[in-house]
Amino acid sequence: MELSSIYRFPLKSAAGASIAETSTDALGVVGDRRWMLVDPASGRFLTQRVIPTMALLEAEGLDRGGLRLRWRERGELSVEAPDSGAPRQVLIWGRQLLATDAGDEAAVWLSGALGRDCRLVRLPDGQGVQIDEDYARPGEQTAFTDGFPFMLIGDASLADLEARVGRPLGMRRFRPNLTVSGAQPYAEDGRSLIRIGDLRFRAVKPCSRCVIPTLDPDSGVRAADGEPLKTLMSYRKRDGKVYLGQNLIAEGTGRLEVGMPVEVLA
Repeated sequence: MELSSIYRFPLKSAAGASIAETSTDALGVVGDRRWMLVDPASGRFLTQRVIPTMALLEAEGLDRGGLRLRWRERGELSVEAPDSGAPRQVLIWGRQLLATDAGDEAAVWLSGALGRDCRLVRLPDGQGVQIDEDYARPGEQTAFTDGFPFMLIGDASLADLEARVGRPLGMRRFRPNLTVSGAQPYAEDGRSLIRIGDLRFRAVKPCSRCVIPTLDPDSGVRAADGEPLKTLMSYRKRDGKVYLGQNLIAEGTGRLEVGMPVEVLA
């Protein structure tokens, strides 16, 4: 088995990018999901679940923690990492956190592009979010993810799902950080400890899927037939949830590169 792709998503729920190599830090892939959009009034996080066209919003990490945004006819906007100003209280999956607001220019630009009032916030340097201690040790943290610093899907799992659905789906709609080739479909379900290169990862929880995989990442349009969730529900449903992929926590930090060997330790 080997690491077949790496994805980074600088802005939560915006389009990500496939990268050949990366360093990791205490929160996951360096630069992954360090930015987020929130509702100005409530501070609640915004994603493709609420704004499907976020799938078309391109976000690229810049040096010193900045962010470059691209949106069709609006072109580009570069945003520096905010290092001062009043913190903004935000709400993500019931947790209240303090984030740093990126300012009015970014808010106006993004609100106009997406057709909804929003504010752009950044996770302050040196800050993280404690992972649910039902699955993690005290002090293990993530960024603005849905819960865990890494999510892995096997290439063969996607291929099996595509065969069942009867059309190509592509990996991007499932938004993993890591994909692995050379394993059987859904082999990631049975892993508890793996090594990629020199990094060890604990597989701590299967990834439950929401409505986002029904969105075409190239159009932001939801599938009228409910696929691939409709098919996943027929054979991947358990306890009222649908699962595809495995959430991981790294034991330490290091470097990842496409092509690295993947070893099952337990």
